[in-house]
Amino acid sequence: MSNDVAENLNQLNSVHQDIAAHTFRQCCTSEAWIKRMVKGRPYKDDAALISAADKYWQGLSESDYLQAFDGHPKIGDVNSLKVKYANTKVLAAGEQSLVNDASDDIINTIAKGNSDYESKFGFIFIVCATGKSAAEMSELLQQRLINNRATELLNAAEEQRKIFQIRLRKLL
Repeated sequence: MSNDVAENLNQLNSVHQDIAAHTFRQCCTSEAWIKRMVKGRPYKDDAALISAADKYWQGLSESDYLQAFDGHPKIGDVNSLKVKYANTKVLAAGEQSLVNDASDDIINTIAKGNSDYESKFGFIFIVCATGKSAAEMSELLQQRLINNRATELLNAAEEQRKIFQIRLRKLL
C-alpha cells in the first residue's frame, strides 16, 4: 500500500461519520450500503476496504439496489449523452468518456434502448462503462434487454458493484 493510499485510508477511518457517509455516497448511493461502510470502519488497508464493500453489497434488498441505480445519470436524453457526466462528482469522471466520440446513430440507439430497458425493468440500464465504447455499450444493452427482470436486477447489481469498486480505488 502506497503512502498516499495509507494516508487517505487513515483519513477516511478517522473522519466524523457524516463525512465518511458523504465520501462513500460518492461511490454508491445505497444508504444501507453507506451505513454498513461507515460502521465497518476502521479498515486495516485498501484490500480490507474493497473486500468489505463487496461483502456489504451482498444481500441488500431490491429497494437498496434500486436506490443505488437511481444515483446514476439516466442514459436516454440524447443531448446529455454527448455531455457525459459534466455535472457529476470527480470520482465518476471519465467513466463514459468513450461515448463522446460516438456517432449520432449509436447515441440514438442507446437512448432508445435505455428507454425500452427502463420500461421493461423499471430501472435504468446500469453498466460499468469504463473502457467501453458506445458501440460496446449499445451491444450490451441490446443483449440484456432479452433478460427477465430478476436476471437483470442481478446483472445491474453486479455492474453497480464494479462501478463502486473503481470509485473506491479512485478515492484512495
